[in-house]
Amino acid sequence: MRRMTFDILMATAGLFLALTLIAAGGLLTWAHTYIGNEVHTQLAAQQIFFPAANSPAVAGPEFAAMRQYGGQQLTTGAQAEVYADHFIANHLKTIGGGKTYAQLSAEAIAQPKNAALAAQVNTVFKGETLRGLLLNAYAFGTMGMIAGIAAIGAFIAAAFMLLLSGLGLMHARRVSPATEILSGHPAPERIPVTASTPGSQV
Repeated sequence: MRRMTFDILMATAGLFLALTLIAAGGLLTWAHTYIGNEVHTQLAAQQIFFPAANSPAVAGPEFAAMRQYGGQQLTTGAQAEVYADHFIANHLKTIGGGKTYAQLSAEAIAQPKNAALAAQVNTVFKGETLRGLLLNAYAFGTMGMIAGIAAIGAFIAAAFMLLLSGLGLMHARRVSPATEILSGHPAPERIPVTASTPGSQV
């Protein structure tokens, strides 16, 4: 194969790949922005605020992760994860004695006249529901963050492929049209062969 032909083919493939990466980067950027906006909007609407860093509500060592957001409104996935796992979860352990809603509910069914247990089940159910919703927001926020990182990677890869394609096209213009890809030297000229006629002299 001629070196010029090879360079043009590789440069064309690189340009196609670069365009694909740019399109992927655009879609990933859109996903990152959309998810981030949705998570922020949904969490902000809940009007959840972290207790002040010096509040007795977060004085124990189990609430240490909460203090970094002291007094702030909960609006991000990272904040949702901290609030769910280091505030609600700790209170649920205290309220339910370490038991889950499913375990307490089973006990309440066995003791239908136990009003205190029924109230405990109701409180734990609400707490676990809110915790689950916040962790879902954290999961979506994490996916949005990953999409943003992937978008940056796609744009960098696209720029790299555009550079390589440009260099390939430049090389195709400089190389001799007769240069073969393997030898690196011009292909030998073919000598036309003519048929000899009967009785011709050698």
